[in-house]
Amino acid sequence: MTSDEKRSLTLRDVSEASGVSEMTVSRVLRNRGDVSNATRERVLKTAKELGYVPNKIAGALASQRVNLVAVIIPSLSNMVFPEVLAGISQTLEETELQPVVGVTDYLPEKEEKVLYEMLSWRPSGVIIAGLEHTEAARAMLDASGIPVVEIMDVDGKPVDAMVGISHRRAGREMAKAILKAGYRNIAFLGTKMPLDHRARKRFEGFTEALAKGGVEIAEKEFYSGGSALAKGREMTAAVLDRNPDIDFLYFSNDMIGAGGLLYLLEKGIDVPGQIGLAGFNGVELLQGLPRQLATMDACRKEIGQKAAEIIAARVNDEDTDMVTELTPKISYGDTLKRR
Repeated sequence: MTSDEKRSLTLRDVSEASGVSEMTVSRVLRNRGDVSNATRERVLKTAKELGYVPNKIAGALASQRVNLVAVIIPSLSNMVFPEVLAGISQTLEETELQPVVGVTDYLPEKEEKVLYEMLSWRPSGVIIAGLEHTEAARAMLDASGIPVVEIMDVDGKPVDAMVGISHRRAGREMAKAILKAGYRNIAFLGTKMPLDHRARKRFEGFTEALAKGGVEIAEKEFYSGGSALAKGREMTAAVLDRNPDIDFLYFSNDMIGAGGLLYLLEKGIDVPGQIGLAGFNGVELLQGLPRQLATMDACRKEIGQKAAEIIAARVNDEDTDMVTELTPKISYGDTLKRR
């Protein structure tokens, strides 16, 4: 199916909504001419509320569109997103479309700025990570008049189309596997908390399933910075110092999970007999560890491929699914007992 046809906002829309002439709106948005502060503030406020983004190429292209797809992700250092980009790029190679990437560092205000700049060049579509955005960013996406695909997550309502996994379900499934293996003193360790909404949703699903099994989280350790082996070791040490009875560590991602695993092995702790552990993302780079980390594949490349397919189909006015939920599977590795 296809979504309702959208129309890009124009200077006239901002003019009518703010009660000033199109020429005045143009002067304000280009920061040119003599305009009173009160009028300037009214125009800028109206434009933001409407989600209007000035068109930097309107005079250059009759179509007012370029064959670019804006891809907005939170990180390039996180090994997850290069695989997403690979899926997008491979799929768009079969079309005239080209991806152009913007990075937000998980910061809502930076996402808003990146989105504003990218939309000003009138791309043919937007692929953006996550379902949570500022009101201004959501207004810009909704008013863009182009296909928008939000990726990585399906636990929420999209602006347009979405492709991803249910992170709450992923958390629940991992909790069930841990409980089935007999672990009861369980800790959760997460980075980029609370800015990483997908990690937060896994934590919510995880604790929900534990509660249904009669178990409460024994410890939790959050860190607002990025993922690293050293940080995983540090967080693991902190949790076990506070509570030596912990028998399972669930990490928000594989990188800090790998750090935790190396820490446990150095301390001579029996894994998974004394302490089990699991991560998330299924990062292939970590398969060379002394023990294979239990994890769950986030379907990264498939998400990128499907999102690009939706953009390409919509650009060509072809029917396409608007919601695609992929199903990750648990890999037990050597750190989660199977019963």
